[in-house]
Amino acid sequence: MQLNFQGLRALVTGAGKGIGRGTAQALHAAGARVVAVTRTQADLVSLARECPGVEPVCVDLGDWEATERALGDVGAVDLLVNNAGVAIVQPFLSITKEIFDRSFHVNLRSVVQVSQIVAHGMVKRGVPGSIVNVSSIVAHTALPNVAVYSSTKGAMTMLTKVMAAELGPHKIRVNSVNPTVVMTNMGKQVLEDPELFKRLQERHPLGKFAELEDVVNSILFLLSDCSASTTGSGIMVDAGYLSS
Repeated sequence: MQLNFQGLRALVTGAGKGIGRGTAQALHAAGARVVAVTRTQADLVSLARECPGVEPVCVDLGDWEATERALGDVGAVDLLVNNAGVAIVQPFLSITKEIFDRSFHVNLRSVVQVSQIVAHGMVKRGVPGSIVNVSSIVAHTALPNVAVYSSTKGAMTMLTKVMAAELGPHKIRVNSVNPTVVMTNMGKQVLEDPELFKRLQERHPLGKFAELEDVVNSILFLLSDCSASTTGSGIMVDAGYLSS
Protein backbone atom coordinates (compact mmCIF):
# COMPACT_ATOMS: atom_id res chain seq x y z
CA MET A 1 0.00 0.00 0.00
CA GLN A 2 1.60 3.23 -1.17
CA LEU A 3 0.43 6.20 0.84
CA ASN A 4 0.89 9.76 -0.35
CA PHE A 5 0.54 12.69 2.04
CA GLN A 6 1.76 15.37 -0.37
CA GLY A 7 0.29 18.77 0.40
CA LEU A 8 -0.73 17.82 3.93
CA ARG A 9 0.72 19.06 7.22
CA ALA A 10 1.04 16.60 10.08
CA LEU A 11 1.75 17.19 13.76
CA VAL A 12 3.31 14.35 15.77
CA THR A 13 3.79 14.53 19.53
CA GLY A 14 6.48 12.51 21.24
CA ALA A 15 8.36 12.65 17.95
CA GLY A 16 11.82 12.39 19.43
CA LYS A 17 11.96 8.67 20.09
CA GLY A 18 10.31 5.33 19.38
CA ILE A 19 6.92 5.18 17.70
CA GLY A 20 6.63 8.96 17.41
CA ARG A 21 9.99 9.30 15.70
CA GLY A 22 9.22 6.44 13.34
CA THR A 23 5.86 8.04 12.49
CA ALA A 24 7.42 11.45 11.83
CA GLN A 25 10.04 9.86 9.57
CA ALA A 26 7.43 7.86 7.65
CA LEU A 27 5.15 10.86 7.15
CA HIS A 28 8.08 12.94 5.95
CA ALA A 29 9.06 10.19 3.50
CA ALA A 30 5.47 10.10 2.21
CA GLY A 31 5.48 13.80 1.40
CA ALA A 32 3.85 15.38 4.44
CA ARG A 33 5.17 18.54 6.06
CA VAL A 34 5.81 17.43 9.63
CA VAL A 35 5.65 19.40 12.86
CA ALA A 36 7.66 17.33 15.34
CA VAL A 37 6.91 17.93 19.02
CA THR A 38 9.04 16.60 21.86
CA ARG A 39 10.60 17.85 25.08
CA THR A 40 14.20 16.85 24.27
CA GLN A 41 16.02 19.34 22.06
CA ALA A 42 18.79 16.90 21.09
CA ASP A 43 16.19 14.52 19.62
CA LEU A 44 14.74 17.32 17.52
CA VAL A 45 18.19 18.28 16.22
CA SER A 46 18.95 14.73 15.10
CA LEU A 47 15.46 14.27 13.59
CA ALA A 48 15.75 17.51 11.62
CA ARG A 49 19.11 16.31 10.32
CA GLU A 50 17.54 13.04 9.13
CA CYS A 51 14.39 14.67 7.77
CA PRO A 52 15.18 18.10 6.30
CA GLY A 53 12.24 20.47 6.49
CA VAL A 54 10.73 19.04 9.67
CA GLU A 55 9.41 21.84 11.90
CA PRO A 56 10.74 21.25 15.43
CA VAL A 57 8.80 22.26 18.53
CA CYS A 58 10.46 21.66 21.91
CA VAL A 59 7.94 21.65 24.77
CA ASP A 60 6.92 19.56 27.77
CA LEU A 61 3.33 18.61 26.99
CA GLY A 62 2.72 18.02 30.69
CA ASP A 63 2.80 21.81 31.10
CA TRP A 64 -0.52 23.23 29.88
CA GLU A 65 0.61 26.86 29.67
CA ALA A 66 3.88 26.04 27.90
CA THR A 67 2.00 23.86 25.40
CA GLU A 68 -0.43 26.68 24.67
CA ARG A 69 2.47 29.05 24.03
CA ALA A 70 4.29 26.54 21.82
CA LEU A 71 1.34 25.26 19.77
CA GLY A 72 -1.41 27.86 20.11
CA ASP A 73 -0.38 29.44 16.81
CA VAL A 74 0.81 26.27 15.09
CA GLY A 75 -1.24 27.02 12.00
CA ALA A 76 -2.99 24.68 9.60
CA VAL A 77 -2.71 20.98 10.50
CA ASP A 78 -4.43 18.21 8.55
CA LEU A 79 -3.16 15.15 10.43
CA LEU A 80 -2.47 14.71 14.14
CA VAL A 81 -0.75 11.85 15.95
CA ASN A 82 -1.03 12.03 19.74
CA ASN A 83 1.86 9.79 20.70
CA ALA A 84 3.59 11.51 23.62
CA GLY A 85 3.48 9.43 26.78
CA VAL A 86 5.24 8.38 29.94
CA ALA A 87 5.14 4.90 31.45
CA ILE A 88 6.20 5.01 35.08
CA VAL A 89 6.51 1.49 36.45
CA GLN A 90 5.28 1.37 40.05
CA PRO A 91 3.38 -1.15 42.17
CA PHE A 92 -0.13 0.05 42.95
CA LEU A 93 0.66 0.55 46.64
CA SER A 94 3.59 2.81 45.75
CA ILE A 95 1.72 5.24 43.48
CA THR A 96 2.20 8.86 44.47
CA LYS A 97 0.34 12.02 43.58
CA GLU A 98 3.33 13.13 41.49
CA ILE A 99 3.31 9.90 39.44
CA PHE A 100 -0.45 10.07 38.97
CA ASP A 101 -0.50 13.73 37.93
CA ARG A 102 2.50 13.49 35.61
CA SER A 103 1.06 10.44 33.85
CA PHE A 104 -2.39 11.89 33.31
CA HIS A 105 -1.08 15.31 32.31
CA VAL A 106 1.19 13.91 29.57
CA ASN A 107 -0.73 10.82 28.48
CA LEU A 108 -4.28 12.15 28.50
CA ARG A 109 -4.62 15.85 29.22
CA SER A 110 -2.19 16.78 26.45
CA VAL A 111 -4.28 14.73 24.01
CA VAL A 112 -7.28 16.88 24.86
CA GLN A 113 -5.32 20.12 24.63
CA VAL A 114 -3.42 19.45 21.41
CA SER A 115 -6.47 17.91 19.75
CA GLN A 116 -8.55 20.96 20.63
CA ILE A 117 -5.95 23.28 19.10
CA VAL A 118 -5.76 21.23 15.91
CA ALA A 119 -9.49 20.50 15.59
CA HIS A 120 -10.44 24.16 16.09
CA GLY A 121 -8.20 24.97 13.15
CA MET A 122 -9.72 22.23 10.98
CA VAL A 123 -13.25 23.41 11.75
CA LYS A 124 -12.36 27.04 11.10
CA ARG A 125 -10.80 26.14 7.73
CA GLY A 126 -13.70 23.82 6.86
CA VAL A 127 -11.41 20.94 5.93
CA PRO A 128 -11.53 17.23 6.82
CA GLY A 129 -8.86 15.79 9.07
CA SER A 130 -7.62 12.68 10.83
CA ILE A 131 -6.43 12.23 14.40
CA VAL A 132 -4.75 9.09 15.71
CA ASN A 133 -4.24 8.50 19.43
CA VAL A 134 -1.47 6.05 20.33
CA SER A 135 -2.90 3.83 23.06
CA SER A 136 -1.91 0.34 24.25
CA ILE A 137 -3.30 -3.13 24.87
CA VAL A 138 -3.22 -2.25 28.59
CA ALA A 139 -6.37 -0.24 27.90
CA HIS A 140 -8.02 -3.68 27.66
CA THR A 141 -5.94 -6.03 29.82
CA ALA A 142 -4.28 -5.85 33.23
CA LEU A 143 -0.51 -6.07 33.65
CA PRO A 144 1.30 -5.64 36.96
CA ASN A 145 2.93 -2.38 38.05
CA VAL A 146 1.39 -0.12 35.41
CA ALA A 147 -1.88 0.81 37.09
CA VAL A 148 -1.65 4.53 36.34
CA TYR A 149 -0.36 4.10 32.79
CA SER A 150 -3.11 1.57 32.09
CA SER A 151 -5.70 3.96 33.49
CA THR A 152 -4.57 6.73 31.14
CA LYS A 153 -4.89 4.39 28.17
CA GLY A 154 -8.27 3.08 29.28
CA ALA A 155 -9.49 6.66 29.50
CA MET A 156 -8.04 7.34 26.07
CA THR A 157 -10.25 4.62 24.59
CA MET A 158 -13.41 6.45 25.63
CA LEU A 159 -11.93 9.85 24.81
CA THR A 160 -11.26 8.61 21.27
CA LYS A 161 -14.86 7.46 20.87
CA VAL A 162 -16.36 10.71 22.16
CA MET A 163 -14.02 12.82 20.04
CA ALA A 164 -15.05 10.77 17.00
CA ALA A 165 -18.74 11.30 17.77
CA GLU A 166 -18.41 15.05 18.26
CA LEU A 167 -15.93 15.79 15.49
CA GLY A 168 -17.46 13.47 12.88
CA PRO A 169 -19.96 16.08 11.64
CA HIS A 170 -16.93 18.25 10.83
CA LYS A 171 -15.42 15.40 8.75
CA ILE A 172 -12.69 14.86 11.32
CA ARG A 173 -11.96 11.19 12.01
CA VAL A 174 -10.49 10.04 15.34
CA ASN A 175 -9.06 6.55 15.93
CA SER A 176 -6.45 4.82 18.05
CA VAL A 177 -3.79 2.18 17.68
CA ASN A 178 -3.33 -0.24 20.57
CA PRO A 179 0.04 -1.96 20.37
CA THR A 180 1.38 -4.69 22.56
CA VAL A 181 4.92 -4.21 23.80
CA VAL A 182 7.24 -2.57 21.28
CA MET A 183 10.91 -2.80 22.19
CA THR A 184 11.50 0.92 22.34
CA ASN A 185 13.22 2.41 25.38
CA MET A 186 9.84 2.71 27.06
CA GLY A 187 8.93 -0.89 26.28
CA LYS A 188 12.22 -2.15 27.69
CA GLN A 189 11.61 -0.16 30.86
CA VAL A 190 8.23 -1.80 31.41
CA LEU A 191 9.69 -5.27 30.85
CA GLU A 192 12.86 -5.05 32.94
CA ASP A 193 11.76 -8.20 34.79
CA PRO A 194 13.04 -11.10 32.61
CA GLU A 195 10.41 -13.47 33.98
CA LEU A 196 7.59 -11.11 32.99
CA PHE A 197 9.23 -10.61 29.58
CA LYS A 198 9.29 -14.36 28.94
CA ARG A 199 5.77 -14.94 30.23
CA LEU A 200 4.29 -12.15 28.11
CA GLN A 201 6.13 -13.12 24.96
CA GLU A 202 4.96 -16.72 25.23
CA ARG A 203 1.33 -15.64 25.59
CA HIS A 204 1.35 -13.89 22.20
CA PRO A 205 0.01 -16.37 19.60
CA LEU A 206 2.53 -15.05 17.07
CA GLY A 207 5.28 -15.64 19.60
CA LYS A 208 6.64 -12.12 19.39
CA PHE A 209 6.06 -8.52 20.38
CA ALA A 210 5.12 -5.84 17.83
CA GLU A 211 7.72 -4.28 15.59
CA LEU A 212 7.85 -0.49 15.52
CA GLU A 213 7.09 -0.54 11.78
CA ASP A 214 3.90 -2.50 12.43
CA VAL A 215 2.58 0.27 14.65
CA VAL A 216 3.70 3.05 12.33
CA ASN A 217 2.00 1.38 9.34
CA SER A 218 -1.26 1.16 11.28
CA ILE A 219 -1.02 4.84 12.19
CA LEU A 220 -0.42 5.80 8.56
CA PHE A 221 -3.39 3.70 7.45
CA LEU A 222 -5.69 5.47 9.91
CA LEU A 223 -4.37 8.89 8.88
CA SER A 224 -4.94 8.16 5.20
CA ASP A 225 -8.02 8.10 3.00
CA CYS A 226 -7.63 4.29 2.89
CA SER A 227 -9.57 4.34 6.18
CA ALA A 228 -12.06 7.00 5.09
CA SER A 229 -15.03 5.24 6.74
CA THR A 230 -13.25 4.37 9.99
CA THR A 231 -13.68 6.53 13.09
CA GLY A 232 -14.01 5.87 16.81
CA SER A 233 -12.15 2.60 16.36
CA GLY A 234 -8.92 1.07 17.57
CA ILE A 235 -6.51 -1.16 15.67
CA MET A 236 -5.02 -3.86 17.90
CA VAL A 237 -1.39 -4.30 16.96
CA ASP A 238 -1.02 -7.02 19.57
CA ALA A 239 0.34 -10.16 17.86
CA GLY A 240 -2.88 -11.84 18.99
CA TYR A 241 -2.39 -11.18 22.71
CA LEU A 242 -5.97 -10.11 23.39
CA SER A 243 -7.37 -13.14 21.55
CA SER A 244 -5.54 -15.66 23.70
